[in-house]
Amino acid sequence: MLKSLRLSLTAAALACAYALPAGANPYPITEDQRATAERVAQAGVPLDELAPNAPDSHTVKRGDTLWAISSIFLKSPWRWPELWGMNRQQIANPHLIYPGQTLYLVKRDGRATLQMSPGGSSAAAGESGDVVLTPRVRTTDLADNPVAAIPQHLIEPFLNEAIVLDSDELAAAPRIVAAQEGRVMLSQGESAYVRGIQQPMSSYRVFRSAKPLRDFETKEVLGYESVYLGTADLTRLGGETLNQGDKLEVPATITVRQMRQEIGVGDRLAPVPTRNYSRYVPHAPGKPLGGRIISVYGDAITAGQNQIVALNRGSADGLERGHVLSLWRAGRVVKDRTDNRNEAVQLPDEAHGVLFVFQTFKRVSYALIISVKEPVSTGDRFSEPR
Repeated sequence: MLKSLRLSLTAAALACAYALPAGANPYPITEDQRATAERVAQAGVPLDELAPNAPDSHTVKRGDTLWAISSIFLKSPWRWPELWGMNRQQIANPHLIYPGQTLYLVKRDGRATLQMSPGGSSAAAGESGDVVLTPRVRTTDLADNPVAAIPQHLIEPFLNEAIVLDSDELAAAPRIVAAQEGRVMLSQGESAYVRGIQQPMSSYRVFRSAKPLRDFETKEVLGYESVYLGTADLTRLGGETLNQGDKLEVPATITVRQMRQEIGVGDRLAPVPTRNYSRYVPHAPGKPLGGRIISVYGDAITAGQNQIVALNRGSADGLERGHVLSLWRAGRVVKDRTDNRNEAVQLPDEAHGVLFVFQTFKRVSYALIISVKEPVSTGDRFSEPR
């Protein structure tokens, strides 16, 4: 019997990757890594994990995300590495999926995989009957960027704004000590004077004093979250001068370039980080993992879909970027009125939403609410997806 190979989306992507010009693929793929990806691709997912109305094919459109595409095919979108044969731990950027490509659902032997051509026509059969992956160069309009894992625009601004410190390090950060003409608050384009700059940089983020993030149950401080105010450019270095024989410090000068909130005397400066455009691979934690929401980012008391929350677990607890988590609604205490005793009973907790972790610190993480049925509040529970 001829041996068949189920060609997954990732296997096809790997074939393309091998044909890229030198320097185009920043993540080299070894033969062992490709073999692992192909082995996973042969497994797929059981048919009962498919969505009830999973189509036979889907053409990728602008605005699609990997999460949305996987939701079309799967009951649990975070299981897409199995469906697509994605070796997420070794292949850092497998998302070679572009608008205009068509994905086909292949069902064999009680399992399903995705591939980029019907019936495996993108592979050529060798003399032995084995399927041979043929590297090919795919041309595309440069405007057609590969689809992102989740709606990237929802988290990109946050990646430059969020800062969580293990201790209140901002207390020693450069600080605004005065503004022009005796002002207390600054507007965009106005200048201010800063002390404490040790290593000058061209631009800075401006933060208000950090607030402690406390564990919901133990009240232990897990980190310090600072409120992002805007950005400022360093326009003049500080120095020293003599005033009636006394040596005085001359503060550095900054100019406010962008404002999110009012900037004033006492606010602190931090370096502007490199823009982070990591393409995340959503996946379930490899072990049981649970905790509580400790804050809603911003000024809101509750949060809904596409809002950001802070979790009381971080990289030290095994939480990592791309982890998908279930949100739980606490079961109500009700009276059993079916007999004369009217005993109180605790209803079970119910899963009612999905979190996507996109930023981790040592003991705190931030997650995007992908879906939710009811408003999310501080103290709500999360766990590995179930």
